[in-house]
Amino acid sequence: METYKVLIIFFIAIFTPTSSNSNVFGGHCSKQDEDVDACLLKSFNNLIDHLKTGAPELDIEQSDSILIDELSIALGGGPDGYKATFKDINASGVNDVTITNVRSDLDTYQFQVTLAIPHISTTARYRSSGILLLVRASGGGDYWGEYDNVKAKVYFRGEPYERKGKTYLKLKQLKLDFSVKDIKMGVENLQNSNSVLQAALNLFINTNAQELLKEMKPQLKKDLAEKMSRFLDRILERIPYDDLIEDDNK
Repeated sequence: METYKVLIIFFIAIFTPTSSNSNVFGGHCSKQDEDVDACLLKSFNNLIDHLKTGAPELDIEQSDSILIDELSIALGGGPDGYKATFKDINASGVNDVTITNVRSDLDTYQFQVTLAIPHISTTARYRSSGILLLVRASGGGDYWGEYDNVKAKVYFRGEPYERKGKTYLKLKQLKLDFSVKDIKMGVENLQNSNSVLQAALNLFINTNAQELLKEMKPQLKKDLAEKMSRFLDRILERIPYDDLIEDDNK
């Protein structure tokens, strides 16, 4: 009988959102604290550590990767301009993320967080058309990429609302940007190709890695912003803002 009671309590604790999830943040931050951003930095990292192993109470599964359906780049114009499309992109290593800085305006519910990820590995299916390096480079194959020292800045703004006596935030805006210090990437198993062309392509890709990333960035930023907005919406809907911020003047 006692075992049965313990199991019931366990499942209630896991699957039912409680009136306070402050353990997720490690405590509250005071709005009146002059160093509130340092407190938020610690709280947000506590939340990330909690999410890394999965959080059923927030409907979040453990995952070390991000999936992106498709993105394209274009180099040069005209009918022979080089175009490449990457599909089924899998980026792993994103779980090893740390928030390194937080800036907030609590009166307007605005936050800017700086994220750091040491290393991200990507794979994708690759297809290209057009001329590159004076050679027609049409065909397909496998793409791989290794991205070191990834940094991102995420800005988001919320709007408060009341539910069951608690204050929650609804996400109203989110923007992000990112940079990568070191990049290695290439293609392999190319169809309709040979080892000489593959070697030439990989030399070109690595020599111009930052420029190629710049071409990918607009689509990447849009896709990542959409995914992060859905992710943050899910968290804000389930965790009261009151569990993060205390207003001592109330």
